[in-house]
Amino acid sequence: MFAVLKTGGKQYRVQAGDVLRVERIAAQAGEKVQFNEILMIGGDAPVIGTPNVAGAGVQAEVIDQIKADKVIHYVKRRRKHSSQRTKGHRQKLTLLRVTDILASGADASGVKAAIGTGSVSGFAVEAAAPAPKAKKAAPAAAEVEGTRPANLLTEARDGKADDLKKISGVGPKLEGLLHENGVFHFDQIAAWGPAEIAYMDDKLSFKGRIERDGWIDQAKQFASEQE
Repeated sequence: MFAVLKTGGKQYRVQAGDVLRVERIAAQAGEKVQFNEILMIGGDAPVIGTPNVAGAGVQAEVIDQIKADKVIHYVKRRRKHSSQRTKGHRQKLTLLRVTDILASGADASGVKAAIGTGSVSGFAVEAAAPAPKAKKAAPAAAEVEGTRPANLLTEARDGKADDLKKISGVGPKLEGLLHENGVFHFDQIAAWGPAEIAYMDDKLSFKGRIERDGWIDQAKQFASEQE
């Protein structure tokens, strides 16, 4: 007698003593499990299910939990945005030996049902870890209102401006823009607070650069070297 069972979306023709590999089920090595989706019982009096054969089952002993050979998946795009990607995958499988084929009475056998680890209805051994709780979004930082620095000048002291290009991120063009906005010396920049920084960010059209490049700390260092 043989049976056709369904598990993991695939169908298998089996008989007692067969060793087969199926998509991983929730069971440990040595456990006995029972497949209840039986599509057909063959033999002297074959029975075809509609879709399953009522009361039929296939019992098997789990030999081991294994993995299939690695499959390499390679994708390459050659057109406008050339890219390539290689991914490897090893399917998780269960190795088992068919012990009995029951044409009837399987629903009262008391043997643990063979349930895939991806099944929603089963108590999987390898159940997926609970999804982490979504973190609450951090409240957006209040935007600092810009305030015009009180130490802006109309011209450099003693007619000689500091070399502001020493500050990381400041080039000739940006230095000229600082001069146009009344900034000629390191000590001016060193004295700015958050409100003054916000004001100058807007004037220079480089949002965030002053803090990102550490202008204040650099300016303090250069100003102290001049003393």
